[in-house]
Formats: sequence, structure tokens, C-alpha cells
Amino acid sequence: MRFLEWSARQGGALLAAGIFAGLFIPPLASLFRDFVTPTVAGLMTLVLLRVDLAQVLGYLRRPLLVGALTAWLLLAMPLIAYGVAAAVGLDGPLGAALVISATGCAATSSPAFARLVGLDGEISLVVAIVTTLLVPFTAPPLALGLMGIDLAISLPGLMTRLALVVGLPLLISIGIRQMVAEPTLRRFGPSVDGAVVWLVVLYGFGVMDGMLARLLADPAWVLGGLGLAFAGNFGMNVLTVLAFLAMGRGLALAGGLLAGNRNMALYLAVLPAATDDRILLFFALAQFPLFLSPFLLRPVYARLRGWQGDMPRR
Repeated sequence: MRFLEWSARQGGALLAAGIFAGLFIPPLASLFRDFVTPTVAGLMTLVLLRVDLAQVLGYLRRPLLVGALTAWLLLAMPLIAYGVAAAVGLDGPLGAALVISATGCAATSSPAFARLVGLDGEISLVVAIVTTLLVPFTAPPLALGLMGIDLAISLPGLMTRLALVVGLPLLISIGIRQMVAEPTLRRFGPSVDGAVVWLVVLYGFGVMDGMLARLLADPAWVLGGLGLAFAGNFGMNVLTVLAFLAMGRGLALAGGLLAGNRNMALYLAVLPAATDDRILLFFALAQFPLFLSPFLLRPVYARLRGWQGDMPRR
């Protein structure tokens, strides 16, 4: 338990180290490549155990807030990304990948990352689930209309994935809550947070499979794509914070984290084999800002919110 509690306190550093371990130790990445989906399902289960269900239901009773964040992520951000790409002359695979990434749903790990940096895990969970449910209806027409690329998203296939990464963990977490008293869950909360950190690290190992070989084959393109991935992540984060600042600093910061960190693993799973390899490579590169954001942005959030301490308290 002490190890897991320590892991929770060192979550940002462990995530940062994990993504580079997956990159520079190819056998490790290859070993966990086929465990990405079950790892995400386990992560979602633990995340659901750590959120305040009453507060989640409270947010659902505020449909305008949830709707505004959802519309911003799934509709406004792709249009803004397209406008920026067109303005700077960013076309081809990188421009297409940037815009497609902006159409994605919030990352499944968003609630966990929010907790790591002291932000609102409940609103992050609600918006992550809602955007995941809606993305098959919003992403394909936007990608076709803006970039002329058919993502070939299968709605039945996407719903099957959702059943694994959202539905099944939800049922398991409800079952655990029925068997374990709430005070006990709160007492073991830091240990659960530590387990979440390690599951995200294992996920990072899997998505880095093959990345080192690509880096060695075309370092200039990979580094350029990596720079664009960071710019896209942090740019969407900052724009969202500014757009929602009037609703409260904490909410705006949580929304920014959601906007920057998108679920690229979903696209990697559903895009056709004929998709340009450089687009798929960009989606893998987007994992770097996602994994490093808790480490890089935690001091910024602490200063902006006046928050102190190793982990947020409930």
C-alpha cells in the first residue's frame, strides 16, 4: 500500500518516465502492445471508484455546462484547428492529423490526470463519457468536410469498444461500491490513485510499440510531428481555459486539460489500413504531450489555483 501511495504522489514523474521507457525499450513496448484495451478498461474501473458519484449526477443536472464543454470539444475545436492549419499553410498529412485529433473525444484517462494535478475529476469524467458516446456522429462528417478524409469509423465497432472501456468498468465499479463501504473506499483512495498511475504507464508502453524504429528512419519528420503534437495539445488547452474562464477558474482549467488530451488510441483502433502512415504516426506522437502534461503543467495549475499538497483532498 505504501508503494502505491508513493506512486500516487509521484504520478507525474512516473508517467513522464514511462512514456520514454516505452520509446527506448522496444521489447517492453512490444510486450504490452496487445494489452492496451484491457489496461484502459482497468484504468476506467479505478477512476470510477475515485470520483464522487453524487457530484457526477449533479453535473448531469447542469446540462448547459456539460453541453457547452461537449460542443466546444467536438465542434468548435476542430473548426478552430482547421482555421489555424489553413492560416499557417499546414496541409498534407500533418495538417489532416492535427484537425482529426481535434475531432477526438476526451481521453479516457482524463479524470485520472485531472486528479493528479488537483483539478475536477467529476466534470472530467462526465465530459469524457459524453464525448466518447458522441464522437462517431461528429468526427466523420467533420473530417470529410474539412480535410476530405474518410475515417471509416464503424458505429457498432465503436460501441463494442465503449462497452469494454466504459460500460463494463461502470458495472464493476458499481458492484464494488455495493460490497465495500464508502469510508473504506476513501481510506484506500491514495492506493487506488497509485494503481491508476501504473495502469496509465502500462498503456503508454503499449502505444509506443514501433516508435523508436520510426524515429531512427525519419528523425526530422518525427521531431517536427512531435513539436506539432505539443503545440496542438497546449494550444487547445489554453484556448479552452480562456473560453470558459467566466465559469470559474477550476472549471476552465479542467476543461482545458480535456481539450488538450484527446483519445487518439480510439482512432488508431478504427482507422483503415489504407490511412497514411504519417497520420497514424502523429496520433502515436500525441501520446507524449498527453503523458507529460501532468508533469509539466502541475506546477502551473498549483500556482493558478493556489493549490498546495501532493494530491487533491476530498
